[in-house]
Amino acid sequence: MTTTTPPVTLDDVRDAAARLKGVAHRTPVLRSRTLDALVGAEVFLKCENFQRVGAFKFRGAYNAASRLTPEQLARGIAAYSSGNHAQAVALAARELGTTAVILMPEDAPRSKMAATAGYGAEIVTYDRYTGDRTALGEALAAERGLALIPPYEHPHVIAGQGTAALELLEEAGELDALVTPVGGGGLMAGSATVAKGLYPGVRMIGVEPEAGDDTKRSLEAGRRIEIPVPRTIADGQALHTPGELTFSVNRRLVDEIALVGDEEIRDAMRFAFERLKIVVEPSGATPLAALLNGRAGELPRRVGVIISGGNIDAERFARLCGGAG
Repeated sequence: MTTTTPPVTLDDVRDAAARLKGVAHRTPVLRSRTLDALVGAEVFLKCENFQRVGAFKFRGAYNAASRLTPEQLARGIAAYSSGNHAQAVALAARELGTTAVILMPEDAPRSKMAATAGYGAEIVTYDRYTGDRTALGEALAAERGLALIPPYEHPHVIAGQGTAALELLEEAGELDALVTPVGGGGLMAGSATVAKGLYPGVRMIGVEPEAGDDTKRSLEAGRRIEIPVPRTIADGQALHTPGELTFSVNRRLVDEIALVGDEEIRDAMRFAFERLKIVVEPSGATPLAALLNGRAGELPRRVGVIISGGNIDAERFARLCGGAG
């Protein structure tokens, strides 16, 4: 979809930041001399693994949910997600005094399911390899009369996600490049809107797992491309096509997409744990993997990275970092 008016503007992101103040965490920006030396750049890591629910998704979910009418809130909220958006909507609903019903894949990480239920949401499961989660989620919301908050195909969600990049730029100042994971494209669309709005010359680099290169293929083709649902340890990026709304933004603002393999993602998770002393889930580690393995090419001097989340249980973390699948 090509639009003449951007679906999200820098002012929309600033408005979302005001709405999230005191509700979402202002997450830390970490530096590492070891990392700088390894990649040949000054790297600023925006650590959304310290966000509420353990991922950036709370920003967009709360920004969207808080704008619902009292009547909509009284009926409740629906969402579909592999995990982080599920938790985010569940917590946003609890914060706003309403209920949530979340459609999640049967093979979603148990820790993410448990956390979603822990925030008070009802979980409905489906098979991600045979079911269309968008159609199923829309049907569920319609059947129960719930307000649907999708994980990325919503301007308020995109604007909320962009607040992570806004905070990073406020703290780090002008950057030469900004690297983010790309799944459905909401984090990238919000980040690119902010970064290009403030510093038009910034290089926007997205990172996908090799098995899930739908955005890279779509940008190269100039249209949304569908691929089989990818099998990758980066479960938050296991999507078959970019979002329509997010792609309309990213096709204008994203400069390139880098790809990383599952073993490179594991290595990045280990590096983050051993050298940075932080726990990062596979999807959150893909930008770091791209930097450590030169997948983003020669880096400019000042590079921002959004570490999107840290939702992984101890058993799976140990298994992945120990080299097993």
